[in-house]
Amino acid sequence: MPPKPPVQEDTLKTERIQIERKTFIFTLKENPRGRFLRITEDVNGRRDNVIIPATGLDEFKKILDAMVQASAEIPPKDPDQQPL
Repeated sequence: MPPKPPVQEDTLKTERIQIERKTFIFTLKENPRGRFLRITEDVNGRRDNVIIPATGLDEFKKILDAMVQASAEIPPKDPDQQPL
């Protein structure tokens, strides 16, 4: 089976944040199938990606907001908990 031809992707916006030893890159992209958010985690050159279709971004944000709120409200079990 021949390899699939590369799909043209246009970058619409990119943001980068550093948290402890990890770098997260958020890239809003668009291709012929639609828009999507690519979240790349870079740890010492090792990269992992998550792709979220734009149609799911509102739901993704709701869950992320709920996790941020829970993290602020629920005290850690171990105050000396090591970061990831």
